[in-house]
Amino acid sequence: MNRLGLVLLIALMASALYLVRTRYEARRLFVELEKAKSEHQQLQADEQRLEAQRRSDATHLRIERDAREKLAMRLATPDVTVYVADPKASGAVR
Repeated sequence: MNRLGLVLLIALMASALYLVRTRYEARRLFVELEKAKSEHQQLQADEQRLEAQRRSDATHLRIERDAREKLAMRLATPDVTVYVADPKASGAVR
């Protein structure tokens, strides 16, 4: 009976160590999963923000304002328009 008790004690200890190891691994994986979920939510928020910014940047008013303010561009009016004649095109048309 003493030998059987020793075998059972070793089996019990091995089982306990395996249980501790699996619990630790489960906790580690849970933490990793929560980090991944958090990162996913952050990336979704960034995607939505960037999409809204892209739509905002693509509006005609924004483009015109940036052209005026950043590039010092202005609308073409007849008094500032210069027409250039192409001397090659002024010849006879066949």
